[in-house]
Amino acid sequence: MPKNKLLRMDNIGIVVESLDEAISFFEEVGLNLEGRATVEGDWAGRVTGLESQQVEIAMMVTPDGHSRIELSRFLNPPTISDHRTAPVNALGYLRAMFTVEDINEMVSRLTKNGAELVGEVVQYQDSYRLCYIRGPEGILIGLAEELGNE
Repeated sequence: MPKNKLLRMDNIGIVVESLDEAISFFEEVGLNLEGRATVEGDWAGRVTGLESQQVEIAMMVTPDGHSRIELSRFLNPPTISDHRTAPVNALGYLRAMFTVEDINEMVSRLTKNGAELVGEVVQYQDSYRLCYIRGPEGILIGLAEELGNE
């Protein structure tokens, strides 16, 4: 019997309080708003196990069209816990990592718009420059700049 194979990863979901702030942040990173809608009804609750739910979502897509982040704002039921400011060694979702062309320019642009550099920009061998950034609501992302072989 043939083995079922993975076709692709569609998206990562992040629950937020303000879709507008999260959309603006990810647009500044370089993602595009692909669509925005309200998801509700019996079928949606059966998928998530939350029964009756109403969720406003926004789908953000990377410029190459291959990766997406689904931002969700729960209208019903209300959110029950908050892990947004957990340290990087906490269990569960940690961060999404993005490869950028110029990490210094990206960090400068994001911090001018209210994001905070978590530690510092560091270089890993001759391969990458890396950092973590906290955006609105404590959303944690990683940035990586690939270094060329000089």
